[in-house]
Parts: sequence; structure tokens; C-alpha cells
Amino acid sequence: MEEIHIGEKIREKLDEQGHCVKWFSDKLGFCRDNVYKIFHRKYIDTDLLLKISQLLDYDFFAEYSALLNEKSKSGEQDNCVT
Repeated sequence: MEEIHIGEKIREKLDEQGHCVKWFSDKLGFCRDNVYKIFHRKYIDTDLLLKISQLLDYDFFAEYSALLNEKSKSGEQDNCVT
């Protein structure tokens, strides 16, 4: 199963838009060190992801929806017992 590294996706989008880390950290109200930590995260809190999505005007949640739809089409099942 493909995984999403959300921190890398955020960094890519920031670079695509031509924004620097200082701009991003100022807008988030975080120090630069914490922004770099976000870039290394594989997972992120949904409230923070929403804030970043709004700031960068990009739906990062769509990345997960696309993966979910892909799994559904391929017939992958969750192995959880109910």
C-alpha cells in the first residue's frame, strides 16, 4: 500500500508556490525549527493540516481521499475484525 508523507507534500507545495520557510513560519506563528519538524513528519494533526491547507490554498486532505479511493477500486480490504 502506498503511503503519504504529508510533511514532504507540504514542503513540495510550499516550494511550488515560491514561499520561503520564514514566510511559512510567520504565517503559522511557529519558529522555523518547528516548521522544519513539520516537513519531516509522516503524520500531522488534522487541525494543523487544515490551517496549512488554508494558508497554501491547497487541499492536502484530497491526497488521503485519493489514496482511499484508489484502495477501494483495487478491492483492498482492512484486516480489522469487527
